[in-house]
Amino acid sequence: MNKEAKQQYMQTLRERYLKACRKEKTEILNEYCRNTGEDRKYSIKKFRYKIKLKKKEERKKRKEHYDGQVTVVLAKIWEIFDYPCGQRLESILKNEIERLRALKEIICSDEITEKLKSISSASIDRKLEHEKHVLWQKRKYKKNINPLLCQMVPIKTSDEMDRTRPGATQIDCVEHCGSSASGDYIISLTTTDVFSGWWEGEAVMGKGQERALIALNEVNGRYPCPWLEVHPDNGGNILNYHVYAWAEEKGIHYSRSRPYKKNDNCFIEQKNSTHVRKIVGYLRYDTEEEFNIINDLYRNELRLYKNFFQPTIKLIQKIRIKGKIHKKYDKAKTPYQRIMESPYVSPEKKQELKAIYDFLNPAELKRKIDAKLWKLYKAYQKKKSLPVETSSIIRKNYRLPWCHFTPPL
Repeated sequence: MNKEAKQQYMQTLRERYLKACRKEKTEILNEYCRNTGEDRKYSIKKFRYKIKLKKKEERKKRKEHYDGQVTVVLAKIWEIFDYPCGQRLESILKNEIERLRALKEIICSDEITEKLKSISSASIDRKLEHEKHVLWQKRKYKKNINPLLCQMVPIKTSDEMDRTRPGATQIDCVEHCGSSASGDYIISLTTTDVFSGWWEGEAVMGKGQERALIALNEVNGRYPCPWLEVHPDNGGNILNYHVYAWAEEKGIHYSRSRPYKKNDNCFIEQKNSTHVRKIVGYLRYDTEEEFNIINDLYRNELRLYKNFFQPTIKLIQKIRIKGKIHKKYDKAKTPYQRIMESPYVSPEKKQELKAIYDFLNPAELKRKIDAKLWKLYKAYQKKKSLPVETSSIIRKNYRLPWCHFTPPL
């Protein structure tokens, strides 16, 4: 039985159904459901009501209590208080709307103010639905940095890196921009070996990708062992197609850390503090003279002093006993000593490092480092045309490393 036949059959039974008693209605329903196969409750509704749906244009519109003027003010307050949810914004409206009117941050009538004070959290969410969609669209179509490259370069945490042999290298950049990030300024490209703690640095002028690649290639040549893996963060100057192609050409594995997770690059982050910030400081360096001084320091005395005479302590094991974590460390050794103990380094390279070590004088290296740091500060002072009297103030405010030693004569 098709739909039209069911409708005609019901029309013949409806008049008798509406006039019948309870027992007769039961018999009519049983007959109808048996012949048509429809659900009993659904059939009762069809017999009882003859509904004629109106067209959308003919329907009477419900009066809107919270109109567009209320929505505009509501969206402004929502933006001021950093896009809270409806429940939080309901409390904010009751407490802060009068303050915003007094400060003239919003302009609205007393009627709109009373409506906003009485609006519920569910109504707030309904009224802000369009604003939330617009905000989501802006975030959705925001330009990503190298989205295809990020898919090609695998993510690794610090625990997943090989700590048993030299070659796994973490890379990072330290900006020397002072209190302003405008224009070009010097950036220290720093690298460290996960196994030994061997550190190398190179100064780069600006954030150019090709300059960073040249510095990376320069640093690679100063390492006592070949690189097996490079692991930068998500900075665009070292996570790009230039470095990716360079790593593929040299057969170096290329991985990256998770965004906003500094612990994935924990080894180089430690070196950034001890080898760069505590040495070079926090001032802005952006001249050619300062660039040459920093590079001279990185390429000569600082790398030798840190790698041959500054021991580091490596974490061996972490054990959780009840609610406390117990850490076990090995003996303090310099990166040079760890390289000399490694079976993966060739005897020729060990002999070469031993010759360099025998030739070095740590006290003389320290004096040369202090002299170059003082020269760097004098170049900064000359650039800024600062009088000598302001030296102590600058050292105190910027935590300069050279405030702890006597300048050379």
